[in-house]
Amino acid sequence: MSQLFILLQQLLPQHLLSRLIGKLANSQWAPFKNLLIRSFVHIFGVDLGEASDPDPHAYASFNAFFTRSLRQGIRPVSGSICSPADGTVSMTGHLSGNQLIQAKGISYSLEKLLGSNPTSAFENGSFITIYLSPRDYHRFHLPVAGALLSAHYIPGKLFSVNATTTEHLPDLFANNERLVTLFETATGPVSLIMVGAMIVAGIKPVWRDTAYPARQSVRESFDQPQQFDQGAEIGHFEMGSTVILLHPDKLEFTVNPGEHVKMGEPLVSSLPTVA
Repeated sequence: MSQLFILLQQLLPQHLLSRLIGKLANSQWAPFKNLLIRSFVHIFGVDLGEASDPDPHAYASFNAFFTRSLRQGIRPVSGSICSPADGTVSMTGHLSGNQLIQAKGISYSLEKLLGSNPTSAFENGSFITIYLSPRDYHRFHLPVAGALLSAHYIPGKLFSVNATTTEHLPDLFANNERLVTLFETATGPVSLIMVGAMIVAGIKPVWRDTAYPARQSVRESFDQPQQFDQGAEIGHFEMGSTVILLHPDKLEFTVNPGEHVKMGEPLVSSLPTVA
């Protein structure tokens, strides 16, 4: 059954399907968008009590609902490194040289994940992968205060990133479309990678007016790096996906694969200090 699910994804026109659904998600025709939102809330058990506006009919489109903000103060930030998103921890660990673990028995390379971006700082470092399910809050935030140095949107496939695909399709995160960001922090560089997936209509960071154009490589560098506080919003997914955090040090994570985390919750017991 798993192989059949992956084969179906390979046969489908991934980008065309995702963009068509993206257009439907942006429809502002009230009867249609209200039906979509109500059905989605019912099927996935979305907690609208956390939303800044709990009225499902108040959103201009399904996409506006999906990328909704939360009530002020509902995600307090704590710890030296906090979770960048709401979601389920897929995997944590230390890199073995340039290899990350995707799932049991499946690894992939740092070079392929980051594309043409520098990799040496993160070799033998640490990583955590967080999967955002449809019911989760879909904005992503910075896990530690830092300055944005660069962003690189890398075109690729749009396979689903759920557990079935993650456990059976090698190089999933390194083949899908993704946004690779690099931040300078008090303890060194940190990279946050937002991975696109089937039905994802776009990834929009806060420093752009629109989501990145589909299937186009976009590289951005910042001569005057923008400073972000820990927990600051840095963008959102238009539909769900996965976030990968890379850190150059060997961290001891306090969360385990399978656990659900919320944005702002601590991920490590402590952070190495700079002499």
